[in-house]
Amino acid sequence: MAVDFYEALGVPRTASTEEIQQAYRARARKYHPDINKEPGAEERFKELNEAYSVLSDPKTRARYDRFGPDFRKIPEDYDERVGAGAGGGAGRGRPGRSGPVYGGDPFGGSAGSAGPGVDFEDLFGSIFGAGGARGRVPGADQETELVLTVEEAYQGGRRSITLSGPDGRRSYEVNIPRGVTEGQRIRLAGQGGRGSNNAPAGDLYLRVRLAPHDTYRVDGRDLTVQLALSPWEAALGATLPVTTPHGTAKVSVPPGSSSGRRLRLRGEGLPNPRGKDGDLYAELRIMVPPHPTDRERDLFEELANVSDFDPRRMR
Repeated sequence: MAVDFYEALGVPRTASTEEIQQAYRARARKYHPDINKEPGAEERFKELNEAYSVLSDPKTRARYDRFGPDFRKIPEDYDERVGAGAGGGAGRGRPGRSGPVYGGDPFGGSAGSAGPGVDFEDLFGSIFGAGGARGRVPGADQETELVLTVEEAYQGGRRSITLSGPDGRRSYEVNIPRGVTEGQRIRLAGQGGRGSNNAPAGDLYLRVRLAPHDTYRVDGRDLTVQLALSPWEAALGATLPVTTPHGTAKVSVPPGSSSGRRLRLRGEGLPNPRGKDGDLYAELRIMVPPHPTDRERDLFEELANVSDFDPRRMR
């Protein structure tokens, strides 16, 4: 049973050229023999290549839509609106080539065979190019994960990576854009799957993942860092140092601050080359002396005696 090219790519018959290309690239990544070793994957990949070769060319697609799976058997100058040719048949063949066209066999031979004067290689070549029926199909795009630290994402720069694949281990020099964020992709042109019949290779995409960090919590381009402070710094206010990816900054803690309060340092998060930089938030965490001295204990007891503050009544 002939494969329906639209079903093979998973697109409707009204799909645009761009939709067909997107569908092919997505499915080719899934079934490419260099990636998918499951039984039947290679055959499915061949079907995808053939479907894309036909539907990506407007003229070939039009012939497929008109004549269906047998479109390759129909000479390109065939026109069903023209009546019997010189031989009295139901249509006409190519100029300079003999043989009438009959209903079941457009080349005048028995079913499934070529009629006189018809060169299948020439016909296929005219449709698909010198590569034959499959044609020159570009290699599939590939994707893998690139784990970066927050500092690497902040600063950008060059990094050497080594990846394992069907062709063994390969090393790459990667330019990391300054301010790259979780989920963004870095493209390595021509480093993806191999094309068929000397067609260009696909691209390799490195999807960025930020590694968990001991200091920072990341939300898009915003960073959060915990800032420890003493009870008296929280009560009286203070100016304290806070760690950022590019060094140390100062933050002013207002008097009467409590644990969990977030103080924003504008533009101190991950940079954005195309817009507003992220912010850094200092999240306050009040710490008490784990082993207070006698004098510290006396002062805390004195505070407890003179203060009527009850945090459990706060709203």
